Amino acid sequence: MRLQKYKKKSVYANKLLKNLRICLKSSNFAPAKVIRMNRLAQIITKIIDFFYPPFRKIMSEQLFRYAACGGGNLVLDWVLYFLIYNFVIGHDLVYLTLPFREGAGVGLCLTPHIATLCIVFPITLLTGFWLQKFVTFQTPNKGEAPNHQTTRQLSRYILIVFINLAINYFGLKLCVEILGWYPTPSKMFITLITVAVSYLGQKHFTFAKQ
Repeated sequence: MRLQKYKKKSVYANKLLKNLRICLKSSNFAPAKVIRMNRLAQIITKIIDFFYPPFRKIMSEQLFRYAACGGGNLVLDWVLYFLIYNFVIGHDLVYLTLPFREGAGVGLCLTPHIATLCIVFPITLLTGFWLQKFVTFQTPNKGEAPNHQTTRQLSRYILIVFINLAINYFGLKLCVEILGWYPTPSKMFITLITVAVSYLGQKHFTFAKQ
């Protein structure tokens, strides 16, 4: 019974990852869909801007939008992780088959928390990119299908994300293992650095106006 349960989890996880790869590879959206996305971005922007006046003296409107979008995407990440970990993965090991050539494959076993991360990370990566592109820095496609510009922006956005992951990794190594700081204050200090790096990188590199 337990083996059958694992096989069912494996089949479901393989289908889920396959559909996710199809979504990531897809780059063509109908103009009507793009228009709806732009309208959704306008609604989100109006909601965020409604709460901006009390913060007008301490930060720019763009920085406030960046903080709101980042915070919202973080909450989405937490919610998705909780739901998928508890109700999709179900605390069980996930078995995947990775095909390397036709007729052959390699089995891979993922712990439930890592399997959940593999599902949630690309989703929130794309939602974060969409929020920063259309809400914070407002560089919409103006009704056109996504083109080379969007691909370039997405690749730069992913680059900044992985730079921040590297800063977190090596920063924690430095602060905790070399300087002897406590882990939690170290993480808080590094988070301040990554937030600054992320905002400046997205503003002046990813979504820089040509």
